[in-house]
Parts: sequence; structure tokens; C-alpha cells
Amino acid sequence: MDIKEAIRSGLKELILPELDGIKNENREIMTKLDMTNKRLDDINLHLADQSRRIDETNKRIDETNKRIDKTKDFLIARIEEINRRLDRLYEVIVRREEHEKLELRIMKLEETVSLIKENV
Repeated sequence: MDIKEAIRSGLKELILPELDGIKNENREIMTKLDMTNKRLDDINLHLADQSRRIDETNKRIDETNKRIDKTKDFLIARIEEINRRLDRLYEVIVRREEHEKLELRIMKLEETVSLIKENV
């Protein structure tokens, strides 16, 4: 059994220091992994907050777009009404111009009739 014990003792001397080194490295890796996970959790919380804020901003933009659309529709209706009124005003102005032209023609005709009467 001396040989068996000697081999066992030799293996322990070779393998145990390596196992201790591996265990230490494993602890360091686990510590770094825990820190990385905490950082990822913080980043996820930050991203969730940013996503919520973006959603709120999108809702505000949607509401603003609805108000703009309502205002646009109101303005289009108002412009159409003003255009109708301008068209009517144009018709009235044209009639007045025609009326003034007719008055001038009538006055000239009256003068001509007057002259004809005088000559007769």
C-alpha cells in the first residue's frame, strides 16, 4: 500500500493546487457574472423607463395630431365659406359695373333723343 499511498500523495500534490486555482477562478468569474447581471438589470430598468416615456410622448403627439387635424378641418371649412362669400361679392361687383355701364348708355341715349327732339 505504500505505492498506492505514494501515488495518491503525488496526485494530491499535483491536482489539489490546480483545483484550488480553478475554484478561485470560478469564484472570480461568478463575482464578475453577478456584477454583470446587476448592470444588465439596471440597464433593463432604464430601458423600460425610456420605453414608458416614449409611449407617453407618442400619446401626446397623437393628441396633438388630432387637434391639428380638427383645426385643419375647421380652417378648410372656413376658407371654403370665405371663398363662397368672395364669389358672391364678385357677382355683386360685376352687376354693379354692368349697371353703371347701362346707366351711361341710357344717359347717352337720352342725350341723343333730346338732340333728335330738338332737331325735329
